[in-house]
Amino acid sequence: MTYNQAVQYLFDSAPMFQNVGAAAYKEGLGGTLELDEHFGHPHRQYRTIHVGGTNGKGSVCHTLAAILQSQGYRVGLYTSPHLVDFRERIRVNGKMISKKRVVEFVKELKASLSEGALKGGYSFFELATALAFQYFSERKVDFAVIEVGLGGRLDCTNIIQSELSVITNISFDHVQLLGDTLPKIASEKAGIIKTGIPAVIGEAGEDDVRAVFENAAKAVNTELYFAEEDGEASKDKWSNGKLERALQGSCQEKNTRTILTAVRLLRERGIEISDEAIRRGFKEVVTMTGLMGRWQTISTKPLTICDTGHNVGGLQYITKQLQQTPHKRLHIIIGMVSDKDVNTVLSLLPKDAAYYFTQATVKRAMPAEELADIASKHQLHGNKFADVETAYLTAKANAADEDLIFIGGSTFIVADLLRSIQAK
Repeated sequence: MTYNQAVQYLFDSAPMFQNVGAAAYKEGLGGTLELDEHFGHPHRQYRTIHVGGTNGKGSVCHTLAAILQSQGYRVGLYTSPHLVDFRERIRVNGKMISKKRVVEFVKELKASLSEGALKGGYSFFELATALAFQYFSERKVDFAVIEVGLGGRLDCTNIIQSELSVITNISFDHVQLLGDTLPKIASEKAGIIKTGIPAVIGEAGEDDVRAVFENAAKAVNTELYFAEEDGEASKDKWSNGKLERALQGSCQEKNTRTILTAVRLLRERGIEISDEAIRRGFKEVVTMTGLMGRWQTISTKPLTICDTGHNVGGLQYITKQLQQTPHKRLHIIIGMVSDKDVNTVLSLLPKDAAYYFTQATVKRAMPAEELADIASKHQLHGNKFADVETAYLTAKANAADEDLIFIGGSTFIVADLLRSIQAK
């Protein structure tokens, strides 16, 4: 069995949420608990940090991992979705899991299923999580930073007993699964708050959302910390540009406060983390962990940026950052998936940009023609392209050196872009 065959088996036997959306979502922890018992509860062999929220999870996870690595710890990192290669989801000290180990896991899985040792019917994310937890145990990590896949309460990562729970923020996303109001979504995210484990809230939002978190913490008798109110995270030594950050964009201001509050609490729990490790983690997070797609510079002439922000909360930050970035003319390559709040996202975008409407190579992708039709109702106009690469090459040909090209609207648009660039 080759690596490609192994990954295809995972994709085919249990469809990925990123490809088909809600049809791949499996509610509850039953399958995860079965797999966890079968593999001997590997997540109990190392300490974990659990990170949920709507936006910023990936940046927070990667930066915390980089800080812990800078301190000399062996660190596992489990995130989703992947952009180019499935193995991006599972890393130890920034290095992706080997292709060989993925093949071995699939062979073991198929054998256990045929022998009846496992019942089957597992979701793609349940299988990926089982592999990650097992791999981190095998590699004897000191810590694993674990990103919630979707929601929190019923997410299959929620079997861990972490050192710290972090919830970055709450915005509208996956409303068909998590609820159609911010308090309902917050209630699902708050499901990772556990007894005796301190929890950090990066951005509380409105009073009704804040109350959800406060009640959740009170129900399990644990301490709750709001990063926006944490004086330690805003000490002079971390302000006024004294903390050099590899990740740019206005959203990183909030993420930085969240990360610094989390680090303070980890220190209070007896985990050694030096100021130098903090500085290095922020400065070298991209090279240390392989993070891609967060206000990532593709080219400088013209300045070309891609970002995986794909919901209302994420696009609010992106549009603000586009306004603040110097440019002569703005070119926006955009594609979305059909189960997002497309109208609200489009209403946030600048009307004076040149638009290149396109679609990603996933089943959930909204056809470029349909997206362009909706966009026209918001006074957004441009041309339609069948694929991301063609849209990108056209924008490059049209743009002057002083212009700005932005590619986004969906994680999968960025994924297609990066794949096409890496293929050259």
